[in-house]
Amino acid sequence: GSPIDLVNPPLLREKVREPLHLLSKDRYSNIDIRVRVRGGGYVSQIYAIRQAIAKGIVAFHQKYVDEASKREIKQVLLQYDRTLLVADPRRAEPKKFGGPGARARYQKSYR
Repeated sequence: GSPIDLVNPPLLREKVREPLHLLSKDRYSNIDIRVRVRGGGYVSQIYAIRQAIAKGIVAFHQKYVDEASKREIKQVLLQYDRTLLVADPRRAEPKKFGGPGARARYQKSYR
C-alpha cells in the first residue's frame, strides 16, 4: 500500500481524507488504518477507500468505545455525505441472448 499523502491527483487525496477532516483527531488517533482495494477504476477505488475508512471508524467505536460516540460519529458522517456509510447498490446487468447487451435487442430487417 501507499500512504494517503501519495494519492494523486490532490483533489482525490482530499476526498480520501474527508472522513478524517469531519471527525476530531482524538476519535481516530489510536486506530491504525490499512485499506486494500481491487477492481473498478481509479476514482471508484478512491471512493471505496473513503467509505472503508468511515465505516471502519464507526465499527471501531461500536465495538471498543461506546454506543453514544458511535451514534454521534455516524450522524456527523451521514449529515455530510450519505455515501460515506451507505454503498451504491447498482451493478452491471448480465447480458442476455438475442441482443448485444442486457436490454438492447438486435435490429430486425423487413426486406
